[in-house]
Amino acid sequence: MARVHKPSRQASRHHNRLLAASVAALALGGTALVEIPVSAAARPKGHDVSSHQKNVNWSRAKSKGAKFVYVKATESTTYRNPHFRQQYNGSRNAGMIRGAYHFALPNQSSGKTQAAYFVRNGGGWRADGWTLPPALDIEYNPYNKKKKCYGLSDSKMVGWIKSFSNEVKRLTGRRPAIYTTTHWWKTCTGNSAAFGQNHALWLARYNSAGAGELPAGWKFWTIWQYDNGSGSLPGDQNLFNGSMGRLKQFTRG
Repeated sequence: MARVHKPSRQASRHHNRLLAASVAALALGGTALVEIPVSAAARPKGHDVSSHQKNVNWSRAKSKGAKFVYVKATESTTYRNPHFRQQYNGSRNAGMIRGAYHFALPNQSSGKTQAAYFVRNGGGWRADGWTLPPALDIEYNPYNKKKKCYGLSDSKMVGWIKSFSNEVKRLTGRRPAIYTTTHWWKTCTGNSAAFGQNHALWLARYNSAGAGELPAGWKFWTIWQYDNGSGSLPGDQNLFNGSMGRLKQFTRG
């Protein structure tokens, strides 16, 4: 994902990846794309942004075909995107579907604690047809390569994600979408199948051949992040797995 804020060890550049860039590239086994994969060109196009994109020109993004966007709201319990209001409200005012995501640091505090912080700072949801479900961005540790799974065992990582999800559901009425890679999921959760039935999958894989192998438990991806910053839209490039009508249905839960 795209990330920037000056770190106290807790802040970094979320979708543009500083330390995470090399790890993500190796994990995903592909290269960034400049254009939408031909096989998926008819699907609704979207993107995701963070403080790295600053104040986005939303009318321009919409004119380039953007139908939806995810906006970084928070990281751990110490960081809020200073451009969140302009990005979240601005995209909606331009007529785009939008949602908020949280970058997880599972070694900093519990899933429940980070979920509560996220929801308080932009991670809400309502069935208005314009709001994507809250999203959890969970990937390799960008701050410590030796503890790429944040020092958690597979079972503890699964427990952390469940704790986050349960609190988001309690506070918003909606389960969060989960952003991850298949490689991370296998490495850090033991390829848990515990979330596929009731959590939308936002899968990152930068390969023109398609989204590739899915993590255990999921039969399909809902959003595919196919490019990490070199496409036509601000931030990372995404596709929704369905029609605009299905995207609207997805927003309503």
